[in-house]
Amino acid sequence: MVDASDDATRRRNALADYRKKLLQHKELESRTRTLRETLKTTKKEFSKTEDDLKSLQSVGQIIGEVLRPLDNERFIVKASSGPRYVVGCRSKVDKEKLTAGTRVVLDMTTLTIMRALPREVDPVVHNMLHEDPGNVSYSAVGGLSDQIRELRESIELPLMNPELFLRVGIKPPKGVLLYGPPGTGKTLLARAIASNIDANFLKVKMIMATNRPDVLDPALLRPGRLDRKIEIPLPNEQGRMEVLKIHAAGIAKHGDIDYEAVVKLAEGFNGADLRNVCTEAGMSAIRAERDYVIHEDFMKVAGEVAEGLRLAGEVIGGRQGHGQCQGLKECEACIDLPTIEPHLPITSGQWANAPHVDHGHDKVFEELGAIVACILIDDRC
Repeated sequence: MVDASDDATRRRNALADYRKKLLQHKELESRTRTLRETLKTTKKEFSKTEDDLKSLQSVGQIIGEVLRPLDNERFIVKASSGPRYVVGCRSKVDKEKLTAGTRVVLDMTTLTIMRALPREVDPVVHNMLHEDPGNVSYSAVGGLSDQIRELRESIELPLMNPELFLRVGIKPPKGVLLYGPPGTGKTLLARAIASNIDANFLKVKMIMATNRPDVLDPALLRPGRLDRKIEIPLPNEQGRMEVLKIHAAGIAKHGDIDYEAVVKLAEGFNGADLRNVCTEAGMSAIRAERDYVIHEDFMKVAGEVAEGLRLAGEVIGGRQGHGQCQGLKECEACIDLPTIEPHLPITSGQWANAPHVDHGHDKVFEELGAIVACILIDDRC
């Protein structure tokens, strides 16, 4: 009986030792696996560091641009420093990709093309290329039905139905220039056309928008570049009615709104002004502790905005607003600006009461008065 009991005890102890050793083995195996992964990572970092050191110690390379191929083996390349060379190409480089305009790396000593580079992209432009124009429909643009038709003919039609131009035998316009006073919807039109043809905001053929067409390089305006110029004017009464209804569509209203009466007060308003009328009408309702807008809110705000534009027009020479002052010469003829202390922080509200101090800068103000007035009095310019 004693021997049997001793044997059982020994077996239990042996089994416990085995389990203990097994656990230790698994733990060591796990630690070994972790150390191997760490070693592998360390080797990669070491190799990268070695490569970096070799790159720093080696002779640099030249960036160039392929102008044109001479034959299958030789290319004319313009180096980034300016000179042009006839160079060869490394055997591993795909020569079919070395077309005119391709950026390449040249060996410092032999000027051999070592590899092709991706196209250089300005990061700011790259970000803008990925800008979403938003879901903007043509119905969101009021009072510009003729301009929308012309824009769609020039941009959308050639992209969606190019066969129409082939059948007629004409080339579609290459680009469009939208010009007119600020706040009239030029950028909104560009976004609408981009949204409706499912294209990128900056990649819809060529649409340019400006409120200063007089300062553009004449080369841009030659036929073949910007073939069509579309004026985006200040909206007339019917256009103001359409724009006002668009901006007021999402506003909670109570009672009837006489849009016609509001529009009559809004003579000379652009689209941005009318949007501001709707925003301020909502603010007026909030101040009155209402969750809806009434007709009187629109009338009050429209009158206040009109009075503000009238006062601004008096300061710049009797013209209401400066949406129509699209050229510097025009503005010089209509603006009589006071000269002010250059170190004083002048706000738009203080500008009208600024003291006249003669610093002998009349010539400068004659040339820059229009721009200064636009910045300080009305940020729409």
